[in-house]
Amino acid sequence: MRILIATDVFPPVCGGSGWSTYELARGLRGRGHAVTLVRPRTGGPGSRTDDGYDGFQPLAFPAWAPPVPYLRNYFKNERLYRRMARYLAALIRDRRIDVVHAQHRLTGPPGIAAAREAGVPAICTVRDYWPVCYWSDLIHDPRAGELCPSCTAGMMTRCVRPRAGALWPLTLPLIPYMRANLRRKQRALANADAVVAVGSAIARDLRERAHGLRDTALTTIPNPVDVQAIQAEAERQPPPLDRSYLLHVGKLDVNKGVSQLLPAVRAAGLREPLVVVGDGPERSRLEADARASRLDVRFMGWQPHERVLAWMRHALLLVFTSHWREPLSRVLLEASAVGCPVAAMDTGGTADIVVDGETGLLAADGDELAGHVARLGADAALRARLSEAARGRAESTFDTSVVVARIEALYERLRVRSGAGMRENGA
Repeated sequence: MRILIATDVFPPVCGGSGWSTYELARGLRGRGHAVTLVRPRTGGPGSRTDDGYDGFQPLAFPAWAPPVPYLRNYFKNERLYRRMARYLAALIRDRRIDVVHAQHRLTGPPGIAAAREAGVPAICTVRDYWPVCYWSDLIHDPRAGELCPSCTAGMMTRCVRPRAGALWPLTLPLIPYMRANLRRKQRALANADAVVAVGSAIARDLRERAHGLRDTALTTIPNPVDVQAIQAEAERQPPPLDRSYLLHVGKLDVNKGVSQLLPAVRAAGLREPLVVVGDGPERSRLEADARASRLDVRFMGWQPHERVLAWMRHALLLVFTSHWREPLSRVLLEASAVGCPVAAMDTGGTADIVVDGETGLLAADGDELAGHVARLGADAALRARLSEAARGRAESTFDTSVVVARIEALYERLRVRSGAGMRENGA
């Protein structure tokens, strides 16, 4: 098959979404398919093009946006959608593309529109809540314990306040645009032949909130990870510390629940230091809290991927505090692959990876999380059992070969259905 993948981001400089897209492209290439990659180039005029990665050279589509709130979003959404859809439609015809698979919020709507215009199957993978939340995270107030129940005008009034600060009254006239933006995304998604949710939480919210989306178009297929390569790289790495330690990996931000990290570790009462790999806006507060509480916390900042795997491979356990409705955490996927015991908050799609009591321990609140950290730290047999089961589940469920085979089967079904539809219409 000739497959066009439209993606917002791609390695080597990207987060989990880009690496998941790379694994998909790599897996498809390994199964003999011809893969064309396109991504927006969001830098200003004169910015350099992508260097490519592992033999992939994404075509760069210019997508500059001014650094002005809301106006930036218009440029990266409505304006980009129209321009990029025309470009992709021409590319589909020129390269005789069989299937279009869009990957995220910037490229999803134009990728679907271009495929529909060209008469080829359109698939869109959804990795966060962009079709049902303007901010993509369902957090209406970082200080609130609950997530946003729905994107009504009233809830949008509440959600702009913490983001705009003292100027929030000036943002209220923009709420009609925010609501129209969401409706436009949902209409675009409803035109896809298949929508792939990466986890059960995403699938549930799309069913409940995405107007017009056909339930028959929605399927759940996880992000792929190269389990064998991750395990081999982790095994090559020496222990990064000469003693046992607890580990936290991820962006230090409100939606990652980092406000619960130090209280849980303190309440667990373990003697091992806590190593924090990652950075973000909450780092300075966490550092101050660690000094005030006299906890041994070692902030490592962002680390190269192989070093992150080394920290995971040799950790006593991983503490996962995410507050938002986690779609499908790459941190947990990689921790499972290397057999790092996990104590996690049970949010969103976390339970898709961590089966409570089988491949890790899930907590409903901070007190339970602290108890799980203490239990894991004290019970070597439990850690060994969870570690082995986590590795087995990663290999059988999330490995690239398994996931890409499911994606390939989806492509084939849609191609057969599309061909049947064309024959019925006399094409």
